[in-house]
Amino acid sequence: MSDANSEPQGPEAIEHAHDPEVLQLAAKVFDLARHGDTDTVAAYVDAGVPANLTNDKGDSLVMLAAYHGHPATVEALLQRGADADRPNDRGQTPLAGAVFKAEDEVVKVLVAHGADPSAGTPSAIDTARMFEKTELLKLFGAE
Repeated sequence: MSDANSEPQGPEAIEHAHDPEVLQLAAKVFDLARHGDTDTVAAYVDAGVPANLTNDKGDSLVMLAAYHGHPATVEALLQRGADADRPNDRGQTPLAGAVFKAEDEVVKVLVAHGADPSAGTPSAIDTARMFEKTELLKLFGAE
């Protein structure tokens, strides 16, 4: 039995995903995450945009917000069910991206939400070691 409010399934879902208006909206939400427009990103997710939406490279909204240094946006997405460990198509996690970009506040938010510092390739631990970030290695319990 189908619920009138459920997501489209099968060919209808594929057709919906390729709708130019849907693609335009997705691009807008990715830009909002990238630029740290927390309230607007949260409103879109609250209105039904998937918290784990990914772009054509597999970058999630959390990945984009984390990599670009927006801890409040990362926090808002995680509170709405986004996966803190979701890797992109290259196997990189938001936590490793935040370590790479020296976004320590984002790192703290991700760790507080249970992000795994050993996940991904390279992992956040590997990245912290590469850049000799001893304070982060301590935070990760990998000194």
